[in-house]
Amino acid sequence: MRFSIQSRRDAQSNELMELAKKYLQDFGLIFDDEEPEIVISIGGDGTLLHAFHRHLHRLDQVAFVGIHTGHLGFYADWKPSELEKLVLSITKKEYNVVEYPLLEVQVHTHNAETKTYLALNEATIKSPDVTLVMDVELNGNHFERFRGDGLCVSTPSGSTAYNKALGGAIIHPTLQAFQITEMASINNRVFRTVGSSLVLPAHHNCALIPVKDQQFTMTIDHVHLVQDNLKSVTFNVANERIRFARFRPFPFWERVHDSFVSNE
Repeated sequence: MRFSIQSRRDAQSNELMELAKKYLQDFGLIFDDEEPEIVISIGGDGTLLHAFHRHLHRLDQVAFVGIHTGHLGFYADWKPSELEKLVLSITKKEYNVVEYPLLEVQVHTHNAETKTYLALNEATIKSPDVTLVMDVELNGNHFERFRGDGLCVSTPSGSTAYNKALGGAIIHPTLQAFQITEMASINNRVFRTVGSSLVLPAHHNCALIPVKDQQFTMTIDHVHLVQDNLKSVTFNVANERIRFARFRPFPFWERVHDSFVSNE
């Protein structure tokens, strides 16, 4: 089996990376940064996001697993003290592969260029200097004209990240859906938006169409973009999936409780 390791690059994460590499190679596994079958992320959820974007070109051939060296994450669910147990489980292939949906983002410009991105957590769009004004279309039909700070479009996996901070719903990561959440919308007697997050199923799509020609800032997970000459941005559940190596039960709602409710 071929493996790769993504480290957060702090001292503890680097030390664990070297130990994991040595242990796995001692068991005959091959270190391969280009075409791994399993990627071990050591750090936090942000580290796994970097690993995900690094291996976008071969998502159907790689599975991810995370060791957290900070706060317990939604992706990084192994403790540093469990490294040897994880290594043994990998060498014995004692894991199942589970797949979670991703968000496809297509950016269309007025000069007929289209760029396609995949997001594991979310995509956002803002206007840096003025109020963001966007027409929102759902399945080709006009839904509303949004005015406010910005819009966040998230995956079920990313619903516990920036989306939750904006007041969006928490969605179980296995559901084939995506969510649109407002950032400080303007609502008064003249301007109105729905005001609530919208959860769309996999067979639906959303398009954001600028009302004015201006500069926009976008994020695709941790990747920042500056976009001029924007015609529209479309969103839907991607055909691609992210694959996680699951070695034990993953109690999502317990993780939500431990992260946001528990005082322990």
